[in-house]
Amino acid sequence: MQSAEAQFNKNNLMLTLRSYSSAVSDMEQTVLLPSLLRDVPADEAWDREAADESCRDLYSNYLMLKAIRNTAECSLVLLDDKAQSNAELNRTLEPLLDTDPESLFRFHLNGLFSVMCDLTKKTQRLTVKYMDIIGVVN
Repeated sequence: MQSAEAQFNKNNLMLTLRSYSSAVSDMEQTVLLPSLLRDVPADEAWDREAADESCRDLYSNYLMLKAIRNTAECSLVLLDDKAQSNAELNRTLEPLLDTDPESLFRFHLNGLFSVMCDLTKKTQRLTVKYMDIIGVVN
Protein backbone atom coordinates (compact mmCIF):
# COMPACT_ATOMS: atom_id res chain seq x y z
CA MET A 1 0.00 0.00 0.00
CA GLN A 2 1.28 3.45 -0.90
CA SER A 3 1.96 6.01 1.76
CA ALA A 4 -0.10 9.18 1.80
CA GLU A 5 2.95 11.19 0.71
CA ALA A 6 3.62 8.92 -2.28
CA GLN A 7 -0.03 9.16 -3.30
CA PHE A 8 0.09 12.95 -2.94
CA ASN A 9 3.23 13.19 -5.08
CA LYS A 10 1.69 10.96 -7.74
CA ASN A 11 -1.45 13.09 -7.92
CA ASN A 12 0.13 16.50 -7.43
CA LEU A 13 -1.19 18.86 -10.07
CA MET A 14 2.03 20.86 -10.27
CA LEU A 15 4.11 17.70 -10.75
CA THR A 16 1.74 16.48 -13.44
CA LEU A 17 1.93 19.79 -15.30
CA ARG A 18 5.71 19.91 -14.85
CA SER A 19 6.00 16.36 -16.24
CA TYR A 20 4.01 17.36 -19.31
CA SER A 21 6.04 20.52 -19.80
CA SER A 22 9.25 18.51 -19.49
CA ALA A 23 8.04 15.98 -22.06
CA VAL A 24 7.21 18.80 -24.49
CA SER A 25 10.62 20.41 -23.91
CA ASP A 26 12.29 17.06 -24.62
CA MET A 27 10.17 16.75 -27.76
CA GLU A 28 11.22 20.23 -28.91
CA GLN A 29 14.90 19.47 -28.29
CA THR A 30 14.65 16.14 -30.12
CA VAL A 31 12.53 17.24 -33.07
CA LEU A 32 14.96 19.50 -34.89
CA LEU A 33 13.09 19.32 -38.19
CA PRO A 34 9.37 19.34 -37.41
CA SER A 35 8.58 19.40 -41.12
CA LEU A 36 9.61 15.71 -41.25
CA LEU A 37 6.42 15.01 -39.30
CA ARG A 38 4.20 16.40 -42.06
CA ASP A 39 1.92 13.84 -43.68
CA VAL A 40 3.05 11.12 -41.25
CA PRO A 41 -0.14 9.51 -40.02
CA ALA A 42 -0.52 8.88 -36.33
CA ASP A 43 -0.79 5.24 -35.29
CA GLU A 44 -2.62 5.55 -32.00
CA ALA A 45 -6.36 5.04 -31.61
CA TRP A 46 -6.61 8.44 -29.87
CA ASP A 47 -5.19 10.04 -33.00
CA ARG A 48 -7.55 8.10 -35.28
CA GLU A 49 -10.51 9.51 -33.35
CA ALA A 50 -9.14 13.02 -33.83
CA ALA A 51 -8.43 12.27 -37.49
CA ASP A 52 -12.14 12.02 -38.19
CA GLU A 53 -12.58 15.72 -37.59
CA SER A 54 -9.38 17.22 -39.00
CA CYS A 55 -7.16 14.51 -40.60
CA ARG A 56 -4.31 15.24 -38.20
CA ASP A 57 -0.79 14.17 -38.96
CA LEU A 58 2.12 14.10 -36.52
CA TYR A 59 3.06 17.67 -37.42
CA SER A 60 -0.39 18.91 -36.39
CA ASN A 61 -0.07 16.94 -33.17
CA TYR A 62 3.37 18.46 -32.57
CA LEU A 63 1.96 21.98 -32.91
CA MET A 64 -1.05 21.14 -30.73
CA LEU A 65 1.11 19.68 -27.93
CA LYS A 66 3.32 22.78 -27.92
CA ALA A 67 0.29 25.10 -27.86
CA ILE A 68 -1.26 23.20 -24.96
CA ARG A 69 2.00 23.48 -23.02
CA ASN A 70 2.16 27.23 -23.66
CA THR A 71 -1.44 27.62 -22.52
CA ALA A 72 -0.82 25.57 -19.37
CA GLU A 73 2.35 27.51 -18.50
CA CYS A 74 1.04 30.99 -19.27
CA SER A 75 -2.54 30.40 -18.10
CA LEU A 76 -3.86 31.87 -21.31
CA VAL A 77 -7.28 30.69 -22.35
CA LEU A 78 -8.21 31.92 -25.79
CA LEU A 79 -11.79 32.10 -26.92
CA ASP A 80 -12.12 30.05 -30.04
CA ASP A 81 -14.72 29.48 -32.71
CA LYS A 82 -15.95 26.34 -30.96
CA ALA A 83 -18.35 28.26 -28.73
CA GLN A 84 -21.31 26.28 -30.05
CA SER A 85 -19.72 22.93 -29.24
CA ASN A 86 -18.82 24.28 -25.79
CA ALA A 87 -22.45 25.25 -25.25
CA GLU A 88 -23.53 21.71 -26.21
CA LEU A 89 -20.98 20.28 -23.77
CA ASN A 90 -22.29 22.54 -21.01
CA ARG A 91 -25.82 21.25 -21.63
CA THR A 92 -24.64 17.65 -21.18
CA LEU A 93 -22.88 18.62 -17.94
CA GLU A 94 -25.89 20.43 -16.44
CA PRO A 95 -26.73 17.55 -14.05
CA LEU A 96 -23.24 17.87 -12.57
CA LEU A 97 -23.79 21.52 -11.74
CA ASP A 98 -26.38 20.55 -9.13
CA THR A 99 -23.88 18.40 -7.21
CA ASP A 100 -21.73 19.26 -4.24
CA PRO A 101 -18.99 21.79 -5.19
CA GLU A 102 -16.28 19.61 -3.63
CA SER A 103 -17.42 16.60 -5.66
CA LEU A 104 -17.52 18.71 -8.80
CA PHE A 105 -14.01 19.99 -8.11
CA ARG A 106 -12.70 16.44 -7.58
CA PHE A 107 -14.41 15.31 -10.79
CA HIS A 108 -12.74 18.04 -12.84
CA LEU A 109 -9.38 17.58 -11.12
CA ASN A 110 -9.43 13.84 -11.89
CA GLY A 111 -10.28 14.69 -15.50
CA LEU A 112 -7.40 17.16 -15.67
CA PHE A 113 -4.96 14.57 -14.29
CA SER A 114 -6.17 12.04 -16.82
CA VAL A 115 -5.86 14.44 -19.76
CA MET A 116 -2.41 15.68 -18.73
CA CYS A 117 -1.12 12.11 -18.30
CA ASP A 118 -2.52 11.17 -21.74
CA LEU A 119 -0.92 14.25 -23.32
CA THR A 120 2.43 13.45 -21.68
CA LYS A 121 2.34 9.91 -23.10
CA LYS A 122 1.31 11.26 -26.51
CA THR A 123 4.24 13.70 -26.45
CA GLN A 124 6.66 10.92 -25.56
CA ARG A 125 5.28 8.68 -28.35
CA LEU A 126 5.66 11.51 -30.89
CA THR A 127 9.28 11.98 -29.82
CA VAL A 128 9.99 8.26 -30.22
CA LYS A 129 8.25 8.21 -33.62
CA TYR A 130 10.39 11.16 -34.79
CA MET A 131 13.53 9.33 -33.67
CA ASP A 132 12.37 6.29 -35.67
CA ILE A 133 11.84 8.51 -38.73
CA ILE A 134 15.38 9.92 -38.60
CA GLY A 135 16.87 6.53 -37.75
CA VAL A 136 18.09 7.19 -34.21
CA VAL A 137 18.11 4.17 -31.90
CA ASN A 138 17.39 4.72 -28.22
